[in-house]
Amino acid sequence: MDRAIVGVSASPGIVLGPVHLLRWEVPDVPHLIIPDDDVDQEIARFRSAVEKAKDRLRAVRDRAERHAGPEEAAIFEVQIQILEDGELASRVSSYIRQNLGAEKAFDLVLLEWRQQFARSSSALMRERVGDLTDVHIRVLSFLLGLPDHDPVDVPKGANAILVTHDLTPSLTVQLDREAIAGIATESGTRTSHVAILARSLGLPAVVGLRDAVSRLRGDEYVVLDGSSGILVVNPSAAEIDTFRNRALAEAQTEAELLKGAELDAITTDGVRVTIRANVDLPDEAEQAAHSGAEGVGLMRTEFLVVGRAAMPDEEEQYRAYTRVVEAFGGRPVVIRTFDVGGDKLPIGGFPAEPNPFLGWRAIRMCLDQPELFKVQLRALLRAAMHGDVRIMLPLVVSIEEVRDARRLLDESAEELERRGVPFKRGVPLGIMVETPAAVIGADAFVEDVAFFSIGTNDLVQYTLAVDRGNANLAGRFTPLHPSVLRLVKRTVEVGAAHGLDVSVCGEMASQPLMAFALIGLGLRTLSVNPRAVPLVKRIVRGLSISFATEAVSAALQSRSAAEAERQLKYRLLAAFGDAAFLRDNVL
Repeated sequence: MDRAIVGVSASPGIVLGPVHLLRWEVPDVPHLIIPDDDVDQEIARFRSAVEKAKDRLRAVRDRAERHAGPEEAAIFEVQIQILEDGELASRVSSYIRQNLGAEKAFDLVLLEWRQQFARSSSALMRERVGDLTDVHIRVLSFLLGLPDHDPVDVPKGANAILVTHDLTPSLTVQLDREAIAGIATESGTRTSHVAILARSLGLPAVVGLRDAVSRLRGDEYVVLDGSSGILVVNPSAAEIDTFRNRALAEAQTEAELLKGAELDAITTDGVRVTIRANVDLPDEAEQAAHSGAEGVGLMRTEFLVVGRAAMPDEEEQYRAYTRVVEAFGGRPVVIRTFDVGGDKLPIGGFPAEPNPFLGWRAIRMCLDQPELFKVQLRALLRAAMHGDVRIMLPLVVSIEEVRDARRLLDESAEELERRGVPFKRGVPLGIMVETPAAVIGADAFVEDVAFFSIGTNDLVQYTLAVDRGNANLAGRFTPLHPSVLRLVKRTVEVGAAHGLDVSVCGEMASQPLMAFALIGLGLRTLSVNPRAVPLVKRIVRGLSISFATEAVSAALQSRSAAEAERQLKYRLLAAFGDAAFLRDNVL
């Protein structure tokens, strides 16, 4: 297939449909000089374009409010306010009166504003650069008569494949799952947030498709194979038949796996493995419970703050957490505190950082912003009244961080008590083990935490020094690297020596080969994306612990990730043969 563009598998599934290109970038603007007689007409044309952009933003805002909530819709209210700024109209009109065409006049003003905002010492102003860019693109598109690529325009039932460079939060909230069948992006990796979101939404996705936007045309027919990580352009009739047959086979396999979703995951030698789900949004909780998940091993809370215009208050957070807790009755729900940097918060005053993955983020940011952190802790303590809530701290590298967090948790409880608000005492506090420092120093935490949860995505990133979001490095992001396996093994051993619960909540556990390795390393609790729950349960039911342990022992002796993968794959195939559920998932 010479018409195939190869990327990285991000979310399984095969879909066929027309391309919906989303070129979300500022277009080139011609430098037109207009005669004096045309000035009034150009000003009127500019004002008309602004009104059209505002109408479009109001439609997008209303749609976001219906589908995602008022907080997410607030993104677009900010952009409407920018267009209603009197200084914008005044400065653009001034340039037009100097005989510039409306497009160039508007372009110059927005470029000036974006530079000013980007250099501002105020983080709030810097955060507005993204909004300015969105406004810049929308108004110029109307002035230049360019096609409107807004995803909100894709009609229901279009079954379109959204092709774009990246999927920003403001674009994500516009996605209509009844119109978009799959996602293809030029950037990202399997562990990027776009990929995680796609898996959570159940949308097939391929990321890291270099130059896809420039190589494809709108309405061009493509096959997106999220399982293999390829996009086939203008497939032949024979190829379409092949992909349709594969899609049908995958659907049948998934349906078969779902039949066993409620069965316990017990190995052939009688060892029980608990399979929980990773949840990104409260709406996913019911899907996760339906897939057979025995609780939530990781509830990410970043959806509450990323891309928002204001921080969520205690009541909003309490409602969001409670929805997930109630969906699982009395089963454990592990909720991770905010795992974002100051640059992602909808409040200002934080400095920009050249390397945010190694910067002021997660527990570091939360401890330095106690009033912000305690709002979340109070909401969690209240939500714990409705079930088995466990609080997990991300990016912990020192015992002081745990003790400081514990102190703020106690203060939050006292505040609730003074207010007379019901809450639960003694909520378990645990940490994500996702850095080599946390693994090597794991003994230091055992007296202060209730559990370890291994975050494999970041553990791989920090151990191998490979940026998980860099598509150019996707081939070097190797979770089966022997060094990573040894760090996981050590964490399990420390937990076992001190009677501490140890689980894995990284996306690594969702893949059959990885799940096989983790079970062999001694993990008895895995948390995976909701769609993978039946699959991983099926893997567990077909293995013995002794077999998995022997396989991973061979992998640990390997000198490379490739050799370790061969060792594990050979044995997994020996256990299951050519089973469809393996053939359709990774192998």
